[in-house]
Amino acid sequence: MNIIEVASRRYSTKKFDSSRLLTPEQLSDVKALLRLSPSSVNSQPWHFVISDTAQGKARIAKAAGGQYVANESKILDAAFSVVFCVKTDFTDDYLEALLEQEQQDGRIDSEEMKAKVRKVRAFYADLHRVEWQDTQCWMEKQVYLNMGAFLLGVGAMGLDAVPIEGVDTAILDAEFGLTKQGYKALAVVAVGYQAENDFNAKLPKSRWPESMLFSEV
Repeated sequence: MNIIEVASRRYSTKKFDSSRLLTPEQLSDVKALLRLSPSSVNSQPWHFVISDTAQGKARIAKAAGGQYVANESKILDAAFSVVFCVKTDFTDDYLEALLEQEQQDGRIDSEEMKAKVRKVRAFYADLHRVEWQDTQCWMEKQVYLNMGAFLLGVGAMGLDAVPIEGVDTAILDAEFGLTKQGYKALAVVAVGYQAENDFNAKLPKSRWPESMLFSEV
């Protein structure tokens, strides 16, 4: 696999082939991609509402009505749809839970190391929670970092996808009880296989030239 070929091939799918589903193995890999994404200080401030069923996708697609109706069929026809959600707080209790998980996973092998990780993570967390007071924005950046890795990852799996911010996130929050769980919806990603009549699949990719993007020092 050549990752540049994957990046060149992937595009925002406008129309999915609703007859093509994902295998159980693909579904497992898709979920693994979401779990394994990098995040600042391993903060992982995310949650995902996922569905590969008609009923579940229909619930997600409730947020794609009205002015967003052009996105409804993408969610319904995709093989798999994901609501990317972000935490609404970043508490000391959450930081301690992260430490405990890392210890269980073998990443922290001593109390001395645990204290060091706690100190470093608290320093960066408090830059956002106290000094800059941009915690929510910072956490949302981590979710979008996940989304970018996810789009490239499913492309490497030979799947097509489209990120969709054109949804009513308040409807998603209510539909899935996200607020009570301490999350809010940010966007949806639909994953599957392009339809033969997807016009966007046939268009060449357009990007700024290297001369516009890079300053070599």
